[in-house]
Amino acid sequence: MKKLILFSLFISILSVSEASFAQTKAPNFAKLDVSPMDIALYRNDNKEPVARVIYSRPQLRDREIFGKLIPFGKVWRTGANEATEVTFYKDVLIANAEIKAGTYTLYTIPQEKEWTIILNKKTLTWGAYEYSEQQDLARINVPVRQSPNKIEALSMVFEKNESGDGENLLIGWDKSYVQIPIKVAK
Repeated sequence: MKKLILFSLFISILSVSEASFAQTKAPNFAKLDVSPMDIALYRNDNKEPVARVIYSRPQLRDREIFGKLIPFGKVWRTGANEATEVTFYKDVLIANAEIKAGTYTLYTIPQEKEWTIILNKKTLTWGAYEYSEQQDLARINVPVRQSPNKIEALSMVFEKNESGDGENLLIGWDKSYVQIPIKVAK
């Protein structure tokens, strides 16, 4: 009889626990963003970080991108959602512009044959709605290059430069890309 009572008590406790667990609300995790966030990282030969770019990756989806979806001659957040941010962990040279270590917003002005690359001091912004030229730290122009393959999602990657003394940030989408030269300042 004692065994039967203990067994009944055990089953009762188990049933109450299962009922409580079933009533617990599941977390409301967001679905995968259609323009997921990504990171490109530049490390020096000692594996120390030099630069990091955080950006969202819009998809091509059979759309005409440059000149249509992204108008020529207009400031672009260089991605989707939040404006693209770049953090320099060391002082760097971008072309001939000396940039102090810190976090900046990376905007671009795409044109058919060249892009203007803009580093802006105002961070944590959505799109290019709060862009102010007065906050620009540096502007450089780089030529547009043709990609041998179509690039489905906006992509950014760091690659060693030809002379081996720095890296280029490549930004590509659709059929074109640009490369931005970056070296650690001496």
